[in-house]
Amino acid sequence: MASSLLLLLLLVFTASSTVTVSEPVLVLLPLTHSLSQAQFTSTHHLLKAAAIRSVSRFRLRGRHLSSSASTDHQHRQVSLPLAPGSDYTLSFTIASNPPQSVSLYMDTGSDLVWFPCSPFRCILCEGKPSPSPAILNTSNVSQISCQSTSCSAAHSSRSSSDLCAMARCPLESIEVSECASFPCPPFYYAYADGSFIAHLYRHSVSIPMSSPSLVLHNFTFGCAHSALGEPIGVAGFGRGTLSLPAQLSRLSPTLGNRFSYCLVSHSFDSDRVRRPSPLILGRYDSKQKKSSGEEDGGEFIYTRMLSNPKHPYFYCIGLEGISVGKKYIPAPPSLRAVDRRGDGGMVVDSGTTFTMLPSNLYESVVAEFDHGLGRIHERARGIEEKTGLSPCYYLDDESGGKVVGSNTSVPTVSLHFSGGVNESRVVLPRRNYLYEFVEGGDAPARRRRVGCLMLMNGGDEEELGGGPAATLGNYQQQGFEVVYDLEERRVGFARRHCASLWDSLS
Repeated sequence: MASSLLLLLLLVFTASSTVTVSEPVLVLLPLTHSLSQAQFTSTHHLLKAAAIRSVSRFRLRGRHLSSSASTDHQHRQVSLPLAPGSDYTLSFTIASNPPQSVSLYMDTGSDLVWFPCSPFRCILCEGKPSPSPAILNTSNVSQISCQSTSCSAAHSSRSSSDLCAMARCPLESIEVSECASFPCPPFYYAYADGSFIAHLYRHSVSIPMSSPSLVLHNFTFGCAHSALGEPIGVAGFGRGTLSLPAQLSRLSPTLGNRFSYCLVSHSFDSDRVRRPSPLILGRYDSKQKKSSGEEDGGEFIYTRMLSNPKHPYFYCIGLEGISVGKKYIPAPPSLRAVDRRGDGGMVVDSGTTFTMLPSNLYESVVAEFDHGLGRIHERARGIEEKTGLSPCYYLDDESGGKVVGSNTSVPTVSLHFSGGVNESRVVLPRRNYLYEFVEGGDAPARRRRVGCLMLMNGGDEEELGGGPAATLGNYQQQGFEVVYDLEERRVGFARRHCASLWDSLS
């Protein structure tokens, strides 16, 4: 998979061959969309798989098991974000001889970088991608000490004394903090549909590019030799200390304190030629680098990040309400703020496909959406069962003809984030919330055009047992540049023609 990715491009506003913390740096990486019709037997199958994955990721958010892989086999419930975001991949290179490229899922809902290492055994991975695991020479990589803060972070802030005891450091050495030579114990993660055991290492990695080369020395990552259901690693872009942006910031605060991506709109069609979706590390002048095209929305619309004491790695924001057509539907209080237990707010997540809403808000949105479409278009309930999406409508009549009033029946959908109902209003393009496809057999007379709402019911908040109340999925983020400003603690949205943005920056 990695060999099919484009080379990453580095834009540096200096003639120097090295990168220092004071230099303004912009790194542009291509994100490759990993889902297409070619992987599935039908559109129904593809949509159903994406819907199930979105639901499972949302309902298991922040409730993942982690423990050391030690002889006591004691598992403890902790709050870790790691889950496989299975839509967009990026690539970087491990400094070995010869250099090795690895493809990882880009995930703003995770705060750790990990990948499979040889020898690698993946259980229940039939039918999934089979990338070549990395071959690490343990004599060239550095093991992380059990006393390291990185080890503690990988084990969910477990105390260094506990970790050094797991590493079999003698008691007298623990008491006087002389266990630096004892390695960080292996750790175990479990999430929605898979798990893995990994060791923590430190080594040099690079981003393949033209000169000057960007090399990340002493980069910390997890190396997994066994996994269940997940053969591809994850590049965590969350707010934790082991995330890719956090480690980049040690090289250059300018580079690590702000990143954005612009997801090129797609239709899951394997025959469609797509440009890469740009992932931008660092800051650029959006006024000077505006993308061309009618979809350019100019400046960013910002909303502040909410602090979450239980899930500090999530990018939580407040959702004030949703407009469907001319009707404004206020969001429940749980979506506007995060409480002391870490419950509430909306997570901006690159690894979830469809936006998940609490049932009360979802049902209100569907009722208003149905008021616009349901009075003109026939409900396609059979399609809803096959795709997992609801509601779905036939957008033409039984003969395939156009329905009177169909052009004006689809209401606009807008998201209102904290910062004022109008000040932080993001209007979604129609293709971001209504997926249209042709349903039927080979005979033209049997084909009908269908449209399905791409927002999903996350369930009743009380039944979910806490955690973030909603997730903003990547499908609803398409056609926007989404910026994560870690220094100013805010998330911004700007309408862009993403393919043109790639051209203008590269």
